[in-house]
Amino acid sequence: MAGRLHIAPLDLPRLLPELVINEPLLTGANLAPRQGLSMIRLDAGRAHLRRAFWGLTPPWLKVLDHAPHCARAESLDERKMFTEAFAARRCLIPVSGIYVWRAMPRGKQPYLVTRADRGPLLLAGLWARYHTTLSAFYDSMALITVAAPSLLTPLTDRLPAVIGADQAAAWLDPATSLDKARAMLKPASRELLGAFPVSRRVNNPLNQEWACGHPTGPMLRSQPEQES
Repeated sequence: MAGRLHIAPLDLPRLLPELVINEPLLTGANLAPRQGLSMIRLDAGRAHLRRAFWGLTPPWLKVLDHAPHCARAESLDERKMFTEAFAARRCLIPVSGIYVWRAMPRGKQPYLVTRADRGPLLLAGLWARYHTTLSAFYDSMALITVAAPSLLTPLTDRLPAVIGADQAAAWLDPATSLDKARAMLKPASRELLGAFPVSRRVNNPLNQEWACGHPTGPMLRSQPEQES
């Protein structure tokens, strides 16, 4: 799934020149659910960088611990909280990597999944707004996961869906048909992503040193085809 994120400083204006940055990007080496994240959502027709709680919290949710941090793309129509948000409140979460854990004989080995070129990733998400009073509210979000590309299935069976910068505006726009939005939720291409092992210190979410995301071995990535 996607239980931990790596978010380094990112050049978002270069990636999305029309983005309105209302507040600085929240960064961290080892970010877990139930924390604040930066999300990109549409506001008055323009993409804005806002803050949100990682755990989708619709107004009727009574127990905060039940707030899901991920939603499966295949079952977005099965739960009311996902169906409504998918139709009207899609968002993007800018990250530099996603932690996954590979089962090993002596415990699980963490890996950091990144773009093969180490560029930024835009992850598909849903957001909701919870009003505490008539004028006070907070926003929350969940990532949307899809099957992992074949290259990475030895590490994990699912990853957040990646939305290309050229598709960002269409993804965020509620006027985009649901069929078109669903078509964007697919496994990343084999060439887009890579993964490398990192320190097991990342297993403890209290460890927030940037060294958590440093490679401890070579990157697993697709090799270019050799010309015959």
